[in-house]
Amino acid sequence: MRTINVFTNGTEVSKKTKAILVEKFEKNGFTVGEKCSPDSELLVCIGGDGAFLQAVHTYHFPSIPIIGVNTGHLGFFQEISPDDPGQLDAFIRDYKAGRYTLQQLSTVQAVVTTPDGEKHVHRGLNEIVIRGNHSYSVHLDISIGNSPIEKFSGDGILVATSAGSTAYNYSLGGSIVDPRIRLLQVTPIAPMNTTAYRSFTSSILLPSELSLGIVPELGKGAEILLMNDGIEHAYEETCEIKIEFSDTIINLLRFESYDFWDKVKTKFL
Repeated sequence: MRTINVFTNGTEVSKKTKAILVEKFEKNGFTVGEKCSPDSELLVCIGGDGAFLQAVHTYHFPSIPIIGVNTGHLGFFQEISPDDPGQLDAFIRDYKAGRYTLQQLSTVQAVVTTPDGEKHVHRGLNEIVIRGNHSYSVHLDISIGNSPIEKFSGDGILVATSAGSTAYNYSLGGSIVDPRIRLLQVTPIAPMNTTAYRSFTSSILLPSELSLGIVPELGKGAEILLMNDGIEHAYEETCEIKIEFSDTIINLLRFESYDFWDKVKTKFL
C-alpha cells in the first residue's frame, strides 16, 4: 500500500481541503496518514508558505518529495490551488502517472560555537537571521571565507538561500534569485552608515563554497537572537557563528506547468 502524509495549518479551509484530498487519495488506492513514517512516499502540505516551512521543520527536513496546496495568502512554495476542484484530481492523476519533476532546494545552516566549546546547529530552508534581542542594535565582526570584511552595525543581517530570496529577504530590498542558482545572499537589516559606523547597505552574493563568519560584540546583559525560518534562539554568549550551505536538500514536487518566473510575475508584479 502506498502511503501519503498530509500536514495542515489547522484552519477551517485547510481541514475541509484535507478531507476532500484524503477521500480522493483513498479512492486511488493510497493510504493517508499524518505522521511521516519511513515508508511514506510523499508529504502534502495544506496551507500557505508559513505552513510549508512548519511542515519542513516538524518532519525534520524530510527526504521525501513535498507538494503544497495553497489555502494561505501568498503561497509561493505551493503548487496547487484548491479553488479549482479539477486541480486536485489532476494532481493525483499526474502523480500516479509519474508526470512530475523534483525541484531540489538547498538549505542553509548556522553553527554557533559557545565559550564552552559546544556547537549548536540550526538549519533553514529560507534564511538565517542574526540580530540583537529586545530590538537592540548589534555589532558584528564579519568575515567571508578567511578574510575579515567589516564590523557591521545595525539591527542585524539576513542570510537567504535562493529559495528564500522571495521571502523576508525581498521585503528588506534583497534580490529575487532563481532557485536553480546555488548561492547565499547576505542582506543587511537597518544598517548604520555614518562617520562613526560604516556598514554595507546592499546585499552581498556568496558562491556555494564560501561561508560567512560572524563574531558578535556583546555588552553586559546583551543577547544575540538567531532565527532559522522564524524559529528563535537566544544566546547570551557566543564565540563565533558560521553560516554556510547545509548538505540537506528539500525535494519539491513540481508539475509540467510550473515555471518559476511565471510565478514571480503572478505573485509579485
